[in-house]
Amino acid sequence: MKINILLPYKEKFDENKASSVSITVRNNLCHSKYVNQIRVFGQNVDNPLFKDNFIGLKHSILSFQSKNRFLASKMIEIISKDTDNKQLIEIHNRPYLLDKIAKGHKFPISLFFHNDPQTMKGSRSIKDRKKILEKCAAIFCVSEFIKSKFLEAIEMNVNNVHVLYNGVERKIKKFPEKKKEVLFVGRLVQEKGVHHYVEAIKLLVNKYPEWTFRLIGSYRLGDKENKNLFADKIIKKFRSIGPQAKFHGFKEQKFVEEKMKNASIIAIPSVWEEPFGLVAAEAMSNGACIIASKVGGIPEIIKDNGILIEKIDYKKLSLKIDCLIQDDKLRRSYQIKAWENFELSSNISSQKLDEFRKIIFSNFN
Repeated sequence: MKINILLPYKEKFDENKASSVSITVRNNLCHSKYVNQIRVFGQNVDNPLFKDNFIGLKHSILSFQSKNRFLASKMIEIISKDTDNKQLIEIHNRPYLLDKIAKGHKFPISLFFHNDPQTMKGSRSIKDRKKILEKCAAIFCVSEFIKSKFLEAIEMNVNNVHVLYNGVERKIKKFPEKKKEVLFVGRLVQEKGVHHYVEAIKLLVNKYPEWTFRLIGSYRLGDKENKNLFADKIIKKFRSIGPQAKFHGFKEQKFVEEKMKNASIIAIPSVWEEPFGLVAAEAMSNGACIIASKVGGIPEIIKDNGILIEKIDYKKLSLKIDCLIQDDKLRRSYQIKAWENFELSSNISSQKLDEFRKIIFSNFN
């Protein structure tokens, strides 16, 4: 019995460069009872997570296929040579590969949606999504919000569509000591609302000289230099605020975890409909007071354990941060609620996924 996980080519299943999909797969692997039967197919990297499970493939410029189709072809080639006739294929975030992968073998396929299906090649139309329902043993969505997007205008049996929240590893065993710090973690792109964070901090920094305001992120994952006009403008503006504004660029996961542990307040001012909100789950696991946009899947993660802002802008964000800095009791209460009500552990997520896998295997003939 084998489980074959196909990552998007842009994902780097690397100890230092992993982003949300790779982090989720890694977290599930940490607790899966099937860990010895799992193979992860992805772009070749220098320091792969789970080295014994990872099959890294390097796209050749001589290949006539796109990078993702190349990965799919190589995975199929390896599977077809395997004598094990009981296998499961799990595709992450590339629905347009379903036809190619389903062709020529009898193994069940699961498809994982980490983004809005209606914006993705292979699942944009109702017809596309109906075809997915017919071909897949299971469809996993990272939130109820994403599930509703997948099922919009579909009237048919949907027993194979499930919500499986991304799991987060809580690295600390007791509530951490908090510093007078506010933190933003994310890519320096407009949809993440980083511009609202920078403008909000500009209004607050002189009022609270004992507080530090941090920004961790880059235009693209792993970039040390941001060759992007929006990101360059944001970095320049944030650095001009003064010594209380600390810009860190892209940092490895251990650094991010340490800053999250220290932070009193974490801001998530997204202006697009976040499918899930991994930073929100990580913030809760570290007992941070969260201020976030009320969009997409974020409210499902935070619930009433943080502050949600509708139609966020820098003025609204600044007022909320100001309020929390001033009110120690209120800030502490949100920190404790986030800490005590954190439920999205990777252990639980992994157990749920393994149960689905068990059912799929039991139905496979």
